[in-house]
Amino acid sequence: VQLQASGGGLVQAGGSLTLSCAASERTFSNYAAGWFRQAPGKEREFVAGASRSGGTTEYANSVKGRFTIARDNAKNTVYLHMNTLKPEDTAVYYCAADRINIFANRNGERYQYWGQGTQVTVSS
Repeated sequence: VQLQASGGGLVQAGGSLTLSCAASERTFSNYAAGWFRQAPGKEREFVAGASRSGGTTEYANSVKGRFTIARDNAKNTVYLHMNTLKPEDTAVYYCAADRINIFANRNGERYQYWGQGTQVTVSS
């Protein structure tokens, strides 16, 4: 499967953005999905994940209550709704898909497919 991430941009602190990740396969419902991010000089970190159906979600503590992951399997797309953005949310955001597991994993090594990344910059 190929993943295309979009929706990044420049936003002021306190603002909102929604990232989208479109999958090339109609059977995207067979993949768990995750969002990860990597800030300059830092390691990639888990942000949010959704099970194949989207019924089970997980979040990093740093974004819990501010970010929401959702998926529309009919559109083969997973979203990351980001609210109350902070400068520390600045990073390149990547979507990922896992064909093996039903539920999303916080370990990026469990994902077989990755999108190209989209830059999110939050100004103070």
